Amino acid sequence: MLARVDLPVVRKMSLRSIALPVGAMVVVVAVSNVLVQFPINDWLTWGALTYPVSFLVTDLTTRLQGPTRARRVVLVGFVLAVLLSIWLATPRIALASGTAFLAGQLLDIAVFQRLRAGSWWRAPLVSSTVGSIVDTGLFFSLAFAGTELPWVTLALGDLAVKLALAVLALGPFRAALRLMAAPHPSGT
Repeated sequence: MLARVDLPVVRKMSLRSIALPVGAMVVVVAVSNVLVQFPINDWLTWGALTYPVSFLVTDLTTRLQGPTRARRVVLVGFVLAVLLSIWLATPRIALASGTAFLAGQLLDIAVFQRLRAGSWWRAPLVSSTVGSIVDTGLFFSLAFAGTELPWVTLALGDLAVKLALAVLALGPFRAALRLMAAPHPSGT
């Protein structure tokens, strides 16, 4: 005889398992949407220093919980981050960010999934690179085209920093994988 499955319990467990990555995603995206409004110079915004963490969150979620949960994190994070960004930033930045975020993060998951069986560093590096290129191009063209800001040079500068941070994020990615794969001290 088949056991009865309690769907609210399954949903609660599912929501609990993605709560931390969703929370991290919302904070990173909302903070980045505020910081992108403040250029450091003609080729870089403060948002370039925070946004790459979103790819680290996505890649860790994809590796540890699979692509289905990672897509769920992206979708829930998208809704919450856009709503928060409308309030904290501007509607144009929020919508540009949401569009770019969905395209870049979903592409990141797809590329990561195709490369996950290779060397531990290849999937996060290549997927973050591809996702960053798409995200940056979409975001800056939607958020700042037609304004007086030098958005093309800002996009290129931000992309360069994001790509450098993708390489630097390999260390935290590897450390998080080792930490999360370590056996629990109590043996459970």
